[in-house]
Amino acid sequence: MDHDQINNQSRGAEGKDTKADGAAVAPQFSRDAVFPGEVVGEVTDLNRQDLEKQKAAQGSAHFHRLGWKRLTVVLIVEAIALGSLSLPAAFATLGMVPGVILCISLGLIAIYTSDVVGQVKLKFPHVSHYADAGQLMMGRFGYELVGAMFALQLTFLVSSHTLTGAIAFGNITNNGACSIVFAVVSAIILLILAIPPSFAEVAILGYIDFVSIILAIGITMIATGINKDSITTAPWSAWPQDGLTFAEAFIAITNIVFAYSFAICQFSFMDEMHTPSDYKKSIWALGLIEIFIYTLTGALIYAFVGQEVQSPALLSAGHTISKVAFGVGLPVIFISGSINTTVVGRYIHGRMYKDSIIRFINTKMGWITWLTLITVITVLAFIIAEAIPFFSELLSISSSLFISGFTFYFPAMMWFMLIREGSPFATHNLWKTALNGLCFVIGMIVLVCGTYASIVEIAHKFKTGAISSPFTCAALA
Repeated sequence: MDHDQINNQSRGAEGKDTKADGAAVAPQFSRDAVFPGEVVGEVTDLNRQDLEKQKAAQGSAHFHRLGWKRLTVVLIVEAIALGSLSLPAAFATLGMVPGVILCISLGLIAIYTSDVVGQVKLKFPHVSHYADAGQLMMGRFGYELVGAMFALQLTFLVSSHTLTGAIAFGNITNNGACSIVFAVVSAIILLILAIPPSFAEVAILGYIDFVSIILAIGITMIATGINKDSITTAPWSAWPQDGLTFAEAFIAITNIVFAYSFAICQFSFMDEMHTPSDYKKSIWALGLIEIFIYTLTGALIYAFVGQEVQSPALLSAGHTISKVAFGVGLPVIFISGSINTTVVGRYIHGRMYKDSIIRFINTKMGWITWLTLITVITVLAFIIAEAIPFFSELLSISSSLFISGFTFYFPAMMWFMLIREGSPFATHNLWKTALNGLCFVIGMIVLVCGTYASIVEIAHKFKTGAISSPFTCAALA
């Protein structure tokens, strides 16, 4: 229908809406009109196209509201969780000096590789998730491989937070109910918090998340510091203890490596930035905050408690104080966990409805598909966490296999394949060639040695009978 026909129909309609005496008659409106004031029978293909354009524009604007400060908050939500309280135990295994050196050096390397990820996003704006970068490097195979790694790792992280929530509720209530009940409650909370599809909305909860983790760490530090004389049975050591096995040492190293795994979601978050070039401020702010928190947490709590420090360290704070710490840590458990659901949900939803207005999640069908998808992800995460008796060790294997890539060797490959300018041996590229080569080697070491150490740990637990039963009501910690 062209514009002249539309105008003629409009004039015809105007002529019909008058009485014989010339008095105007109000047009009849439809309750189901797509636009306010739409006349019955006047729904046209042009109207529908305009509506879709309007919804697309609204959706695009809704998903481009992140500034660098909110990006920093969202990265903190994704990166810093109660897992940081496993670092004192890593320090106890490795010794104070190696622990501090690894915390600082790996943090600086993670900042650099995150910067490479940001450069790729600026050069290739269409990259919305890590899988798209995989396609740039390795074609369709890379897209499918990296996409599968991305979805699996994030789903496993949701499973991990489901278990952590169950452990927290069990600790707070003295295991007053079946642990499966606590896991179900945790999964429901994670699902509810994952409903907002925009990361700008998650950023609002991020402030609560950050306060929660700082309070949990602070309470643990103060409690262990005050009671150090009564809880310390073996003082801290500057160097590793005698008899340390390779597997034990590398599991401790991977705990530090995984604490800096924020690059996995960076493409997804940057895709919502209104000024993507500001990302450098965010990654430096996050990286330095992480280095400070992780080094201080690992060193101080290890110094206060000594070799017997537990993982997570708040279990070393005493029976009552650990309940308080778990209580104030509940927001970070669920907010940090739910953002993983949101990220993997956005990736799958965007892939399913790539060329449809449904992808903007601002129509009825958009919301139905979104809510269905995140429910499926959450239920799957719950089943994985409860059905696999050695889930924690499985998470270590997946992290060794996948985080080693997302944080280290994939960014190194991106520099060599996507953003390098000139020969890698040109004068201006020499230091970058060496640094990215180092990142690639670190990634390969974590991939091989981390996987080996995790498999050895699983074999040891099977041998000693330390593997729990699936869907057990027994206390988890």
